[in-house]
Amino acid sequence: MDYRDIIRGVREDRDDTQARIGEVLHKSQQGYSHIESGRAELKIDDLIKLCKFYNLSADYLIGLTSTLRSYK
Repeated sequence: MDYRDIIRGVREDRDDTQARIGEVLHKSQQGYSHIESGRAELKIDDLIKLCKFYNLSADYLIGLTSTLRSYK
């Protein structure tokens, strides 16, 4: 599964909006939308912020494992 599908799924499962995640990443809603849609790449700094925000491992968010593991 592509990491974009994973981060979109996690966001939707937690009832977060693109605007809210954009705030977490210090981006606009449109800027975050571009990441989910593939028009922009997820930067490593943003991946770290998502891991901390969702308390999920980077391995899970980028699709290296399907096992939900916490960030710490």
